Amino acid sequence: MLSLIAAPAFGQQQNSQSNISAKDQQTVATFEQRVKEYVRLREQLEDKMPKLSEKSTPEQIETHKIAFEGTVRTARVGAKQGDIFTPAIAKFIRMTIQNEFKGKDRQELRKMVMEADTKGVPLRVNYPYPEDKELVEMPPTLLLKLPQLPKQVKYRFVNRHMLLVDRENGLIVDYMLNALP
Repeated sequence: MLSLIAAPAFGQQQNSQSNISAKDQQTVATFEQRVKEYVRLREQLEDKMPKLSEKSTPEQIETHKIAFEGTVRTARVGAKQGDIFTPAIAKFIRMTIQNEFKGKDRQELRKMVMEADTKGVPLRVNYPYPEDKELVEMPPTLLLKLPQLPKQVKYRFVNRHMLLVDRENGLIVDYMLNALP
């Protein structure tokens, strides 16, 4: 899988949200709490699974990944689009992208995202991100402005849409439409 732009490691992000409104700060806090709730659930589920040894074969690792994916999908059977990317945070993210990427920078971002091979990636919660599709990561300058994510999840673009994807099992945790202006 190809990563077009490297992202800073968790903890290196310096979310510059000190100059946003109290309402937006609450929106971001609510979003971050929802993400943490997902992470808590997936960590609890993973802790109950058999551990892989250091000598695990690629086949054992793949079997573990598929089992983990199935366990999380079952636990989130009622999950739907908008559970985490609520309308309020989606509006905040769209405005952040619009404000951070203007003119030529926006054109370059859009070109990079639209040229990536993401055709066929499902916009469906609880479905795996296809392993044969490019992983279009967020530019580091944008990551600094977006709400922070724990290391277990990451943002991804699929065309103009933004996904929240589990790093380990590849599940699409949630998505928002038309993130790119």
